[in-house]
Amino acid sequence: MKAFDIEKIPAQKGKIAIVTGANSGLGLETAKGLAKTGFLVVMACRNLKKANQALNKIKQEVTDANLEVIKIDTSSLSSVRAFAEDFLERHQKLDLLINNAGIMVPPFSLTEDGFESQLGTNYLGHFLLTGLLLPTLENTKDSRVVSLSSIAHKNGKINFDDLQFKKRKYSKWDAYGQSKLACLMFAFEMDRRLKAKGSKTISLAAHPGISTTNLFDHMPFFYKLISPVFNLLISQSAEDGAKPSLMAALSDEVSGGDFFGPQGFKEMKGKPGKATSTSLSKNKEVAKKLWSVSEELTGINYLD
Repeated sequence: MKAFDIEKIPAQKGKIAIVTGANSGLGLETAKGLAKTGFLVVMACRNLKKANQALNKIKQEVTDANLEVIKIDTSSLSSVRAFAEDFLERHQKLDLLINNAGIMVPPFSLTEDGFESQLGTNYLGHFLLTGLLLPTLENTKDSRVVSLSSIAHKNGKINFDDLQFKKRKYSKWDAYGQSKLACLMFAFEMDRRLKAKGSKTISLAAHPGISTTNLFDHMPFFYKLISPVFNLLISQSAEDGAKPSLMAALSDEVSGGDFFGPQGFKEMKGKPGKATSTSLSKNKEVAKKLWSVSEELTGINYLD
């Protein structure tokens, strides 16, 4: 696979992309990268003030950027449904959906729908969003869905007996790993189902390695003390962290089911390319069960 260079991507004018969580960090850099290629980028964000500030920031760097803001809170199923309705009233096609929005290791809380916050925000909201937009994606030639995972998926486990941590002591790292493993298993299982249906839409996944974004806001105080050294040694900028997502979204050498991440030591930083994943992430029986449970929790059925 050739090295990815966004400057060499052919013009994408006329295409439409949605990036969730596009107001900061990886989402902002992903939206900026897509805007550079000519996409109309729908910045799907929870905070409209921050989203519009991010829009203006992108336009300062990409003067001809074609951007639009629509509100979404992926921790709320009602907000996800409202976003999909709003988007579909404005647009009749969708070339690219990037399920990027997420939170990382916050204190325990439940969403308004009763989900553990990381599972609800990072995974279940995107499961619903993808299902609501899938008919439009499938009616758009060469469309793609890119789901954001993490190297933390390698320590993840899907605990079907207590997905929401209501029975056991809460571990924010276990919850994060579970949510990001779920995102990856979803990407793989969705691609299997799309292929079985004969669909031309493809599903891919990406992870940013360790990137310096506001996801680290909930890290302990001691981490913040050592973060300058830590960042220098094993992390990379949000701009570099977004490159695996952009590769999945834009490269003409991808196939459905591919997973992209940094190519450096332990996939923590480096140039984007094919990433590795655990055997559990590829377990078809667990993936089928997760899909079924996700349908029950979100109230949507698709690709069955």
